[in-house]
Amino acid sequence: MELNYTMKKHNYSAGPSILPQEVFEKASKAILNFNDSGLSILEISHRSKDFVAVMEEARSLALELLGLQGKGYQALFLQGGASTAFLMAPYNLMKENGKAAYLDSGTWAAAAIKEAKLFGETITIASSKEENYNNIPKGYEIPADADYFHCTSNNTIFGTQMKDFPVTNVPVVCDMSSDIFSRNLDYSKFDLIYAGAQKNMGPAGTTLVVIKEEILGKNGRTIPSMLDYAKHIKAESMYNTPPVFAVYVSLLTLQWIKEKGGVAAIEKLNDAKAALLYAEIDRNPLFKGAAAVEDRSKMNVTFLLNNPDHTATFDAMWKEANISGLPGHRSVGGYRASIYNAMPIESVQVLVDVMKALESKV
Repeated sequence: MELNYTMKKHNYSAGPSILPQEVFEKASKAILNFNDSGLSILEISHRSKDFVAVMEEARSLALELLGLQGKGYQALFLQGGASTAFLMAPYNLMKENGKAAYLDSGTWAAAAIKEAKLFGETITIASSKEENYNNIPKGYEIPADADYFHCTSNNTIFGTQMKDFPVTNVPVVCDMSSDIFSRNLDYSKFDLIYAGAQKNMGPAGTTLVVIKEEILGKNGRTIPSMLDYAKHIKAESMYNTPPVFAVYVSLLTLQWIKEKGGVAAIEKLNDAKAALLYAEIDRNPLFKGAAAVEDRSKMNVTFLLNNPDHTATFDAMWKEANISGLPGHRSVGGYRASIYNAMPIESVQVLVDVMKALESKV
């Protein structure tokens, strides 16, 4: 039976999350017959000519979209999610008896800190934990003798996002799982970027790692092969069997971004979506934002009802409007609208209309 796309819900899930409709359609065809090979993308050899071409293009296009091609960076598609990258970063960059500096801006930053402590001195240079992570810490100093500085660019749970990044001579590591390819930045300021695909780039199952090669091999550690970035680079991201389907769908998404005009064009669309939703949150007396205004995320919009008695009515209304994935994380409560790259502004307008309708109803 043919799927009726007009019935597709407005998906505000924080992840696994919405992807472009064109990507779903191309991926579904590849599941049945990839490149007219008579084989499914799910069954082809990862060493086949067709998939090697997918991996090569995905790695190259990731660097191109970030403006890092020809600048000494390598892109990898690995497994284990950002959670494995939490330990791969210190394994590859923290020296024996060395130390690293971390910014604690949310749940995932705290998880990265926990892993780093297994490898050496791990300094939390600033934290917003006491404010339930409703803001990005500021006014901190990065120790000049740190092996690296680690930050999380966007905090999905709390709806905060870093607008500025520190200028330092220390290598900068950034977890960009939930806002990769969403905005124009000088990505050459970062020495290591990692991002789980399932927030803003592809399905769960692969993690993009972008790394400046010159920072590797300097910490004196013996690193297990599967956790050694240098070995994955040497093997061209094929050290072991890669997550074939997740890489392929990520490639389709990267192609979609390029066709839309690249990261700069995507950023304009994201700005418009965020402005539309935040304007209604600030205008409507029934709602309030959960995050500090200056640190509001353009990917994950967190907000609350001023009167909890309106919860049942609002929940029934947004569900009736074919909206999915709106409840907030238990750490914050209320609501979280994840408006990643693929979320059309028309879907954001549906949510805004429901919020306005609630105001008229109560």
